[in-house]
Amino acid sequence: MFITKKHLSRRTFLTGVGVTVGLPLLESMLPAQTPQRLTAANPKTRLACLEMVHGNAGSTQYGIDKNYWMPKTEGSDFEFGTVLEPLEGFRDYLTLVTQTDQRPAEAYTAEEEGADHFRSSAVFLTGAHPKQTEGSDVRSGTSIDQIYANKFGQDTPLPSIQLCIENVDATGSCGYHYSCVYMNSISWASPESPLPMIIDPRMAFEDLFGAGGSPETRRARRRANQSILDGVTLEVARLSKDLGPRDKNRLNDYLESVREIERRIEKIEQYNASGAERALPEAPIGVPDSWEEHVKVMFDLQVLAFSADVTRVSSLKLSRDVSNRVFAESGNKTPFHSASHHGSTPKGIEEYAKINRYHIGLLGYFLDKLKTTPDGDGNLLDHSMVVWGSPMGDSNVHAHKRVPMLLAGHANGQLRGNRHVRAADETPTSNLLLSLLHKLGIEQELIGDSTGTLEL
Repeated sequence: MFITKKHLSRRTFLTGVGVTVGLPLLESMLPAQTPQRLTAANPKTRLACLEMVHGNAGSTQYGIDKNYWMPKTEGSDFEFGTVLEPLEGFRDYLTLVTQTDQRPAEAYTAEEEGADHFRSSAVFLTGAHPKQTEGSDVRSGTSIDQIYANKFGQDTPLPSIQLCIENVDATGSCGYHYSCVYMNSISWASPESPLPMIIDPRMAFEDLFGAGGSPETRRARRRANQSILDGVTLEVARLSKDLGPRDKNRLNDYLESVREIERRIEKIEQYNASGAERALPEAPIGVPDSWEEHVKVMFDLQVLAFSADVTRVSSLKLSRDVSNRVFAESGNKTPFHSASHHGSTPKGIEEYAKINRYHIGLLGYFLDKLKTTPDGDGNLLDHSMVVWGSPMGDSNVHAHKRVPMLLAGHANGQLRGNRHVRAADETPTSNLLLSLLHKLGIEQELIGDSTGTLEL
């Protein structure tokens, strides 16, 4: 191998009946004496887009004065406020962008007034104003995750994966003559094609690791209490005998992570099928009652998918505007939507900030998983761009000014981190979206209502 530069293909998979398991990047996949940047194993940037709906306490004037979200200083070594403080340990990976406006989420006509809940999510990654319609003739724009997937995701088993934690589970009109699809997805393959988002961790798991199997094959495997890894045991043994000690350990750790997530999903399903009273009785059997547990499982699935290069693109819609879920772990026991309408009072804004801080803390869980997962000459966070934000600013008045946006990861050297970029007043959030596309290697001239780019 040293002389001939023979190596294991980066596109090696473990396959069985109804099972296709991708592999993490191993040393054996790198040709001897060849710089990684000159090989097929050169890591491509992973893109994860996360929407937390309904604004942020830091977008209010009181929140700005209290430094909840927007630091007082620009550039490096900015101060972390109350909401962002849980991410302080990731400073070197963070690029905070403030003061941009999501104008396309606002009403353009009198008929559209009051419909912010039903437009916002469709604008988040497209920067495009949704067409007001209750029919199938929906229209918004192509989202940045799908633009990237179309160019750099076609050589992976899944060009992209779309996930959500809550949906409205409805068709037709959701209100103000807007189709429900605008609320249900943040990913648009084209201006007329919103993509469905997966709420059930089992479905996401099977999409990532159960390719090629029929639904009946999958059901039979679960009835027999078999792991998907049982179907690739011989493949693992065959592959392992040709690997060095470090690669064997890396492979074993990865497969154990796959199995651990599978166990967690099985445990959720067993509890939900036990007849015990559920907080979410209408949810699929694979969906846990706990929001935090649900989010962590979805985060872990994305990390495994990125590690094995099953996909390089993910989107995750973390909630919905009118959710009345209680985030008691935040210290605020008021239902989310009610808390978001804080009346512009200092006390109400302070209480909403507790929920925002809790949500940001869960982002820290995802970033830590990425950072501690080896990937080539670094880790997954070095090679990822994580976009976290909201298409709304001050939720109390449904304003789309000063929307909270945060970037994490180095994106293969395209983002240096430890930086606060404050945009000029009335800068479109689409300018940020366009800048991100450029950082991802897509030289597009505009997106949504963009008027230029930002220096990141």
